[in-house]
Amino acid sequence: MHVHALPGSLTGLKVVDLSKVLGGPYCTQILADHGADVIKVEPPNGDETRGWGAPVRERASAYFLGVNRNKRGATLNLGDAADRQRLLALLEDADVLVENYKPGTLERWGLGRQVLSERFPALIHCRISGFGDEGPYAGMPGYDAAIQAMSGLMSVNGEQDGDPLRVGVPIVDMVTGMNAALGILMALHERKLSGKGQFIEAALFDCALSILHPHSANYLYAGQAPRRSGNAHPNITPYDKFATSTGEVFLAVGNDAQFATLCRYLELPGLIEDPRFSSNQLRNRHRQALREALAEGLQRHAAEELCERLIRAGVPCGPVLDVPQALALPQVAARGMLVSIGDDYRGIASPIRLSRTPASYRAQPPGLGEHSQEVLRRRDD
Repeated sequence: MHVHALPGSLTGLKVVDLSKVLGGPYCTQILADHGADVIKVEPPNGDETRGWGAPVRERASAYFLGVNRNKRGATLNLGDAADRQRLLALLEDADVLVENYKPGTLERWGLGRQVLSERFPALIHCRISGFGDEGPYAGMPGYDAAIQAMSGLMSVNGEQDGDPLRVGVPIVDMVTGMNAALGILMALHERKLSGKGQFIEAALFDCALSILHPHSANYLYAGQAPRRSGNAHPNITPYDKFATSTGEVFLAVGNDAQFATLCRYLELPGLIEDPRFSSNQLRNRHRQALREALAEGLQRHAAEELCERLIRAGVPCGPVLDVPQALALPQVAARGMLVSIGDDYRGIASPIRLSRTPASYRAQPPGLGEHSQEVLRRRDD
């Protein structure tokens, strides 16, 4: 995908990013992709994710490169009084501050939310933390996997007869980054009315609870603790992974019309008339019988051809692919979902599409302190 020259929807927005690892950087990359000037301020030894995994180039891992494009990079040691003054100077014309220090850390440096709000009344200050600043775990550290365990996410992930399993992507960090970006945009909109900034708190634990649907809703409504169901859906059937003659597919049948289409295509018309399967509620009661009946028909088909025909007939489904196979799909190229910057950066495009002011991919992730002189010079003169 080529680099867009059009200004983004957030052009003119200045963001000072003190965050590291994933939730905060993912949030600020969302803003940067859409035109914001994001200044990533790292400690002198850098964001620790620079060393997470095999380096792609000096002091920059693929992990770091995946969430830090379109940013300018500077280094400051906030334990040093002079560098704290440099940060305050950076904030003089900033719209947004994003940080993920444990609650109390900035306060110890004299940079707490009260101090910042008094000095910069229009500043939007977004903090990403493990548990927020209230409750018995206030100020405690939180990493994605530990929060997955504690929030119940692991308890509903895994095979029915297996152990709780971590979701294979850092989903809590990423959804927290998304919620942080949403909160920032809400606060920016409100600032147009009030002229005032505000403090935004995005806690990993809160965000993990927010994505427990439908398990939390099922429990709160019926009082029954959810159990692991493997790939099956707790509320919908057939909604599961199945074998075909050439590979595995996932059928996500959400209504009776889709079920009837599936049965006709598999040449199993008797299932449509079977009273056990006449509604989703009844199909849920007879899951195993339905699975066995569908399995026979599915074995007569090849995975990719089956999915191609079913999805065109209106039945949501897809072949079970690995990451290289998924990224090689023609749909990825057609949607421009792989982007390049220069000769040595490749990444996933922004999924947020605006018709007049699309995302742009202007700059590779910065080297450690790459723009320190540019960003801080004026403030040291």
